[in-house]
Amino acid sequence: MATPSPHSFHIPVMGLAFSIDSPLKVARYGISSVLSLADDRLLEEMRQYYAALYQKTFTPISDKTEDYRAKRVTAYLNLVDMLVQEQLEKVKAEEFAPGTQLTKYFEMLPNASPLRVLYDQMLQTTDEPYRQYLQDQLREALVPGSIDVNIMTKVDKTNYAADGSALPSEYSDALAALRGFANSTLRSSIVFSAGMNPRLFGYLEQFACFQPDAQGNLEKQVIIKVSDYRSAAVQGKLLAKKGIWVSEFRIESGLNCGGHAFATDGLLMGPILEEFKTNRDNLATELWTMCQQALQTKGVATPTHAPQQRITAQGGIGTAAEHKFLLEHYGLNATGWGTPFLLVPEASTVDALTLTQLVNATAKDLYLSPISPLGVPFNALRSTTSEQLTQARIAKDKPGSPCIKKHLVSNTEFGEEPLCTASRKYQRRKLDQLQQQDLAPAVLEAEKTKVLAKECLCEGLANSATLLYNLGKKALSRPVAICPGPNLAFFSGIFKLQEMVDHIYGRFNALNQTYRPHMFINELKLYIDYWTNKKAEQLETLTDKQEKYLQTFWQNLRQGIQYYKEQLPTLFSKDELERRVLMLEELLQAEDQLLDAALVRVRS
Repeated sequence: MATPSPHSFHIPVMGLAFSIDSPLKVARYGISSVLSLADDRLLEEMRQYYAALYQKTFTPISDKTEDYRAKRVTAYLNLVDMLVQEQLEKVKAEEFAPGTQLTKYFEMLPNASPLRVLYDQMLQTTDEPYRQYLQDQLREALVPGSIDVNIMTKVDKTNYAADGSALPSEYSDALAALRGFANSTLRSSIVFSAGMNPRLFGYLEQFACFQPDAQGNLEKQVIIKVSDYRSAAVQGKLLAKKGIWVSEFRIESGLNCGGHAFATDGLLMGPILEEFKTNRDNLATELWTMCQQALQTKGVATPTHAPQQRITAQGGIGTAAEHKFLLEHYGLNATGWGTPFLLVPEASTVDALTLTQLVNATAKDLYLSPISPLGVPFNALRSTTSEQLTQARIAKDKPGSPCIKKHLVSNTEFGEEPLCTASRKYQRRKLDQLQQQDLAPAVLEAEKTKVLAKECLCEGLANSATLLYNLGKKALSRPVAICPGPNLAFFSGIFKLQEMVDHIYGRFNALNQTYRPHMFINELKLYIDYWTNKKAEQLETLTDKQEKYLQTFWQNLRQGIQYYKEQLPTLFSKDELERRVLMLEELLQAEDQLLDAALVRVRS
């Protein structure tokens, strides 16, 4: 079982490349992070790069090798695991002196953490033998951050043999990645995002490393990323019935996040966290009962007590006060900070041009885009090199991208062979089809715009590492797409790792001068805009089902606003009366906006 991190935050998965090597940058300081397993080619390139950097043997794994995808995942994770252990040993061997990594490790810890308290005690100790004793204790207590991995469950294409025949299901993208993680030396967690994949969840049963031993220890843990309580209960029960324990539910804001945005039906972060707070013990008990029964049926010895189940949250957190409130009021075990770390080269992998764009980005540069081939709204940055290349191809009447990696192929509109909607092959066929449908000019242009909006994310979200480390051929010409959350608008500049960590713990201010409402208000505004746009899209052809959805969404938003009004005294202390009044005004404005919008909705 992974050793608990000494920090109260983690760095979530970011794109394909942006956190691909974050463990090699931050794990030695006890900071946990998550890397994506979606792109085995990128993992292989990164393994070659780091093997050369650390003078390790590198034996290529060709795509002609049987089960190459799983083997590439295992090989990269094993290398990262080994290098992090070596890094930590070097940190332990350093002196407690200004500027050393050893000192940095302890200086970044939360002020109230037991290790930080012990470190401060050591600094104040004048008795040299006792001081040396404390230093030995501190060195012994050093643990690395967890090297966690992510699988986006919906990215699970079927793969094919050289003769064109479909390979068995265990060779699909997601199942092969899972097998690669299961076979690795890591003792960490796999994060499942984007909902349920029954085939993938069922495959977990084949690996004993995901089942607790008689003492309740897990070699490898399962984390489920969810947007609300119901999703956690449904997925948790599905896995528990298979004997798989969910070690953590990672709650992410449906809209105030980076990457793909899976909006709830108007359920807001605060009420969702309240529901988890109220029901977490009952949920854990229910899941453990199911899990025990499943394990006993399989003849597996089960522990008496359930393993720990953590609840964490991420999406739009921006201040130490928000971080502290989430931990204390909702009893969270940790929070996730993603987007701000895109501005920290010591933690993430962003090429120089894109980093400059992020530094200069304002709210108008960040938008919920239609560019993902998955058809899911995608938080993106305007004017990236990926967007520029997409527009240049359209201008030359050569729309679409060459589909090389094929991770996002899913559309079977033009035959049994699935295509990516960002691909040249699909877009040409779709545009030809639209031309033949005798559509009104305005309708035709609107449909063409939808088709041409898609960008190649397989390349765009991976190329930042290619550029930064000069990997492969023609690295300098590769376009980059990036997926920051709206929270980026409040951070400008390039930060040191210690500065951003100190910001999280209230020892440094990384915010720019832009007025920043509370994270709950920011998310509320995003949801109101989302609902308003949905209503406008559906108004002319509104069905009973759509009207019911919009009404439920609207009602959930109103209930969320009422919840926040009631929470104002707990959100802000008596000394923060001005901030409390300001947030109340923002809530009342949001309420008025919803009421005004409701007056013009289509009436049944």
